[in-house]
Amino acid sequence: MSARSTSAGPRSARPASARAAAVTSLLLALLLSGCSGSSGGGKGSAPASPAPRTDTAASPSASSARESAPDAAAYRRWGLDKPLAAPPAPPSAKLTDGLKPGAAPKVIRHVPTNEKVVFLTFDDGAEKDPEFVKMTKDLKLPFTMFLTDDIARAGTGYGYFEQLRGEGNRNTINNHTLSHPNLRTLSADAQRREICGQQDVLEKRYGGKPPLFRPPYGNYNDATLAAAGGCGVKALLLWEVTMQINDMRYAQGDKLRPGDIVLAHFRGPSELKGTTMTKMVANMLRSIERQGFTVARLEDYV
Repeated sequence: MSARSTSAGPRSARPASARAAAVTSLLLALLLSGCSGSSGGGKGSAPASPAPRTDTAASPSASSARESAPDAAAYRRWGLDKPLAAPPAPPSAKLTDGLKPGAAPKVIRHVPTNEKVVFLTFDDGAEKDPEFVKMTKDLKLPFTMFLTDDIARAGTGYGYFEQLRGEGNRNTINNHTLSHPNLRTLSADAQRREICGQQDVLEKRYGGKPPLFRPPYGNYNDATLAAAGGCGVKALLLWEVTMQINDMRYAQGDKLRPGDIVLAHFRGPSELKGTTMTKMVANMLRSIERQGFTVARLEDYV
């Protein structure tokens, strides 16, 4: 309900008593119409669902993604039968809420939730397929990027990943070190240079230090955590599922679980036995949907 005046013409010269009566009638009409300030999506009360976040940092991107959901035709263009289900409202608290500045980041390989959602992550930045930009724009797909500087800078560079950020910067760009080393083989100082150096690169480019970090190969130690926390990282992200060319590989069991983090990479035909990145992602989305899951935005939970 807008607070603007609905009158576009000059002020009336009616007596004060008449104007007061008109205002009273208008207020009564508003009360009877049931107009409220609720921003609900028309689904009504759902006590079993987590309460949505009210902070401005997380809500705009999540609501933007829900309000501009893709249609079935967009999915069919990429060989998919139907759109993924809309993700549930984000939880009221993130896993990193309350973490003190400079503290060691939380290590997260799985998001605790009962909702049938999974989270997509893409690493490195070697393949820069323009068709993937079109695909993610069409599907309005939420995912998180972890970029390695010397890999991401090659070819068309960081501008490619800028295109992948989506509406409202839905898809964030995070830290995957400067040069992709096995951090456990490095000294504490060398680890700090790798992690904090990439934080500085991304801060200069995007205006803020990314809160998420993924160590190359998933390898880290106490020195990694100390370095990451010291340069502004809130969470060290691992994974439970890896994307393959035709399906996925699971760390536990043979199917998805609520809250699984899926590891994928920016890869092209030379590494995918002739398959394109878009076909690989389509295969993955088909499997996610077949198992009764949808994709949510990781940053709304972490």
